[in-house]
Amino acid sequence: MDKLLGTNLTNVSSSDTDLNSEQCENAMIVKAYPIDMVRATDELGGENDGNCMLEPFVGQEFDSSDAALNFYSSYAQRVGFKVRIGQLYRSRTDGTVSSRRFVCSKEGFQLSSRTGCPAVIRVQRRDSGMWVIDLFHKDHNHHFEHDDGGETLPTFQVKAPRSAKLTVNVSHRRKIHLFKDVEHAFSCSSGIIDSKHLNERGNVIPPRGEPCVGLEFNSANEAYQFYNAYAANAGFRIRIGQLFRSKNSGSITSRRFVCSKEGFQHPSRLGCGAFMRIKRHESGKWVVDRLKKEHNHDLEPQPETQKRNLIVSKRFTGELNGGFEGKEPVNLNYGIVIKRTRENKIGSDWYTGLFEYFQSKQAEDTGFFYAVEVENSNCMSVFWADGRSRFSCSQFGDTIILDTSYRKSAYAVPFATFFGVNHHKQPVLLACALIAEESVESFSWLFQTWLRAMSGCHPLSIIADQDKAIQQAVAQVFPRTLHCFSSWQIRKKEQDNLNMLDETFRFEYEKCIYQSQTAEEFDVGWNMLVGKYGLKDNAWFKEMYIKRNNWVPLFLRGTFFAGIPTTDNFESCFGAAFNAQTPLAEFISRYEIGLERRRDEERKESLNSLNLQGFLQTKEPVEEQCLRLYTHAVFKVFQKELLHCYRYLGFKIYEEVALSRYLVRRCENDNEKCVVTVISTNLTVNCSCKMFEYEGILCRHILRVFQILGISEIPPRYILHRWTRNAEYGTLQDVDTDGGPQELKAVMLWSLREAACKYIEAGATSLEKYKLAYEIMREGGRKLRWQR
Repeated sequence: MDKLLGTNLTNVSSSDTDLNSEQCENAMIVKAYPIDMVRATDELGGENDGNCMLEPFVGQEFDSSDAALNFYSSYAQRVGFKVRIGQLYRSRTDGTVSSRRFVCSKEGFQLSSRTGCPAVIRVQRRDSGMWVIDLFHKDHNHHFEHDDGGETLPTFQVKAPRSAKLTVNVSHRRKIHLFKDVEHAFSCSSGIIDSKHLNERGNVIPPRGEPCVGLEFNSANEAYQFYNAYAANAGFRIRIGQLFRSKNSGSITSRRFVCSKEGFQHPSRLGCGAFMRIKRHESGKWVVDRLKKEHNHDLEPQPETQKRNLIVSKRFTGELNGGFEGKEPVNLNYGIVIKRTRENKIGSDWYTGLFEYFQSKQAEDTGFFYAVEVENSNCMSVFWADGRSRFSCSQFGDTIILDTSYRKSAYAVPFATFFGVNHHKQPVLLACALIAEESVESFSWLFQTWLRAMSGCHPLSIIADQDKAIQQAVAQVFPRTLHCFSSWQIRKKEQDNLNMLDETFRFEYEKCIYQSQTAEEFDVGWNMLVGKYGLKDNAWFKEMYIKRNNWVPLFLRGTFFAGIPTTDNFESCFGAAFNAQTPLAEFISRYEIGLERRRDEERKESLNSLNLQGFLQTKEPVEEQCLRLYTHAVFKVFQKELLHCYRYLGFKIYEEVALSRYLVRRCENDNEKCVVTVISTNLTVNCSCKMFEYEGILCRHILRVFQILGISEIPPRYILHRWTRNAEYGTLQDVDTDGGPQELKAVMLWSLREAACKYIEAGATSLEKYKLAYEIMREGGRKLRWQR
């Protein structure tokens, strides 16, 4: 065993010191006293004098991190808990491990057996090579297990009167409470329990001002207000935690209210386990069925004068579908409105490193943009985009995907990305963000910053989560943009709300959603599901029908989505989500590697479109026309539609002056048919399948009508510039004059900047190319001055 401050721990066997991370999970448990306690005889120099040195403390030194792990594992065995290896941090200079965390096995909430226990030690490597404990949380929020099957409650510090508190100072100012002090602190002054305050379960029911199991409320909102008032008097703040819904009706059946220091998403949180859970009974009453009062941090009770003037705020103004609605709480103290501190999921130590990285990028790329949301002098969300991404937005910002798939995991870095679709039908990165909290304020700031960075680019459509905060922010900042809900979240909610139904329902449900051709057909299918499977009172089913324009493919067809399959998940270019243990240096490295990989793929596809010749499969002039104009990827889509059009028949079903309508149906399937409308004066066409509106490429039905009418060339308005090989040189042809001179100037700026960057990159490869590039730019400069 390594030396601990010069003391050899010879009473620990060598087998105990050879623990790896897997063995730590299965470490043996021995009898021990609860944390923060030792026998009084130990403290007074009795038979076990010196055992206090076997307890971790800040400043304790080790020869290696493994020695620290071995020591903490041995300590855990004696106390009665198990150890896991937690986060590690690496040096920004050489990438070596600079600090490690060893946590209780019940840390976090990834498994049902974990309780979010805050117990931890963190060791940091010093310049001398020694590893020193710089953080130690001793308290646990769960029972300790022992070999004899018994359990011991974890002990939290109890503030006793100063005169009655007996402590013994040891090295590094550690304080150890005696059994007799804690017993005295928990004892009742009279030692008598009034039987009138016992419920039928035998639980003691304190006065209404203090929560207890069995306490009843008329509503969840009333329970929240009660617990909020109790917390204010006790000296802590609360947040709304998990909710649980009925599998049958979708209504909320239980709720948790937790201490504001619950979890570890923010440095100010300590994994506090205090909470109150309420459950709705058949009578309509809400009853406290689980309660934990102990905190793992000091409380800050308010002075009596403030308690008398405290008006408990209403967390929400009402209940909707069994849930809460409304604004965040404020406290009214002496008539002064005090807004709550907003949540922040970004580690405070990340901001400095990110800003240094951004400044270095700005020195290399004059088009690099970043912005930080600031509230009450605190940094919140962060947004950034490099020059290439901003130029790509001027070309392909008509439809965007806001990827917030980090929300699938409670322990992921809140890293969100904006993606578009380029002229090769590849995903192209437009911007990135770290989202401090999932609120309307955060997402509104994010979208407004997008507009500033992208010269006021309002997308036609956006694919993003169904979160209410995102919906409200999109409606505020992008009022003319269609918000399509992301498919991964819809599928998750389908599993949560419809998993009790059989395969027959699943088949009929998907047929209604994905095969309905008209709104009337969809309504008939949906109403059949409601009646047949008793979903009339299912709250989620009702909500999804109201929001059908935001997720059902039938209702999305009339809006441009660049052909993005809205029913598929979007794959991130950065691989697996960044978790809470990802160091900032690794985050930046993976970000740059993923970005460069995407741009390499785009460059390769651009070279293929310029150098490789496609194959014609028909003698139609329109095929040769599109082969010259489209990129390879887009031409393949068009060619597939052209080949399929030969399987369809077209019949004129209506004619009035210059307007004609054609019924186009498949030869072997009468049910597969569409209506194509043609205005002959200006050759305007549209089809009921809405493929051109959705994807920007003509469908097989319109191509069949063109063959009937003898049209051998596609009108220019139906060849979108964004799909052509020249799309990378700007989209000036597609700029709407209604956008104004500012939008036109922005597009010209990005197009010229991108062209200049290519001259610079090519000219810097050799002295000869530098001279050539310089002469070309000088000649261009002379012409521009002459034109002025």
